[in-house]
Amino acid sequence: MQRLLIVDDEPSVVEVVQSRFEREGFAVSDAASGEDALRRLEQESYDLVILDVGLPGIDGFETLRRMRQHQHNQPVLMLTARSDEVDRVVGLELGADDYVVKPFSPRELVARVRALLRRTAEASRLRQILGDQSPNNTGLKLDLARRRAIFHDVELSLRPKEFDLLAYLAGHPGQVFTRDTLLSQVWGYDEYVDARTVDVHVRRLRAKLSDIDPEANLIQTEWGIGYRFVDS
Repeated sequence: MQRLLIVDDEPSVVEVVQSRFEREGFAVSDAASGEDALRRLEQESYDLVILDVGLPGIDGFETLRRMRQHQHNQPVLMLTARSDEVDRVVGLELGADDYVVKPFSPRELVARVRALLRRTAEASRLRQILGDQSPNNTGLKLDLARRRAIFHDVELSLRPKEFDLLAYLAGHPGQVFTRDTLLSQVWGYDEYVDARTVDVHVRRLRAKLSDIDPEANLIQTEWGIGYRFVDS
């Protein structure tokens, strides 16, 4: 059973979220402050943290910063009553993995948590497969821990989702993925993302690889289906 920690000082929010996730088969604990959350993380193990930004005492941003400082590397989904893009950017730069604005649908929250847990499990699997070594004979090396991609000894400048897409494809050499599958596995739950997003990211990756090696053809199109990574 997967364990969640909900960090929010609004009892009504905690009650709704806890009830919904327990019905979905999760074990749920709660904390009403950042300080309490940090104590719990030292004492117990959790698979994911749902963290409100507007906490009493130290806020959600500072709580997250201290979590990462103390090597609490669980995925974190942040909640906020504010939709300011700056808040979202700050949270993501501090190490948040996803962001939901209040008021939210409990159903959406569950979907985002499940997607985030799937991505975390997949990232762990890829780390075991790829490590810091080249996954193929093409000159591509991926460092998943530092989120760096090296191609023919040149570091690629990749946006976060470009790196995620490249790592996912490289972790499954030769396997063909539909756009919908890539959306689910790389982007997770997001009703505002469509299949064209995959095509755009593939074009960007191909262009960046081609800048280093014009003959590079690592990501191939399987017409009518999707894309695959070629490792030989």
